[in-house]
Amino acid sequence: MDKKILATLLCTIMYGSASEKTVSIDIEGMTCPLCTMTIKKNLKKQPGVQKAKVRLNTHTATVTYETDQIETSRLLKAIEAVGYKGKIKEK
Repeated sequence: MDKKILATLLCTIMYGSASEKTVSIDIEGMTCPLCTMTIKKNLKKQPGVQKAKVRLNTHTATVTYETDQIETSRLLKAIEAVGYKGKIKEK
């Protein structure tokens, strides 16, 4: 294996991707644990999504994703596709 490719692979494994980002999303319409499971499952199906946590008590999702593979607008569409409305939390 080429040394440059091996070094890039090792850095990605050890330190994560430079294009990885975590975003919080407010979600309207969740009423039960099934809601959270449905949203989480659909978010995790999206290409580039590394992690998705959905919390009923705060009505939020925390999503870690690869910015070079997916945009936040697509995350919101994934939430809307299962019947809920999402809004990116501004910091």
